[in-house]
Amino acid sequence: MGAALRFTSGEARFLRELLRRRVPFMVVGLAGAALQGATVVTQDVDLWFRDLSDPRIRRALKVVDGAYVPIMALNPPMFAGDAVNIFDIVMTMSGLDDFAAERRKAVLVPLGRYRLPVLPLERIIVSKRAANRDKDRLVLPRLINALKTRQALQRKKK
Repeated sequence: MGAALRFTSGEARFLRELLRRRVPFMVVGLAGAALQGATVVTQDVDLWFRDLSDPRIRRALKVVDGAYVPIMALNPPMFAGDAVNIFDIVMTMSGLDDFAAERRKAVLVPLGRYRLPVLPLERIIVSKRAANRDKDRLVLPRLINALKTRQALQRKKK
């Protein structure tokens, strides 16, 4: 796991800062699926935070010369700066339980000496089905195939 998605040194540093500071968050969406071995393409990394007002997020951003841009009119909150431009802030996840319940199910993917919490592939599939957008329906067969392959490999190991 984890070989399908590579972070720049600045991106990895931001994630490590969040982990070092024990900020409750998870990687979700297609980036989360890629970190679990799904062969998918995405242009961003979706991060779901328990609490966007957590001051530790701002401190982690400061380390990488990033900034938090709050909701403005119809624009969602976002991060600004070279090391954090790839990250999108997810406010809600369709079809899932609340953050705390989903976080307890997180898969931990190695990121140096840290472990990056990632929404399990099964739950990513549930969310994509619930969102039911065209782009989600298009990628669902690939995600389901990745899940079946992973499950078959796990059975084979037993």
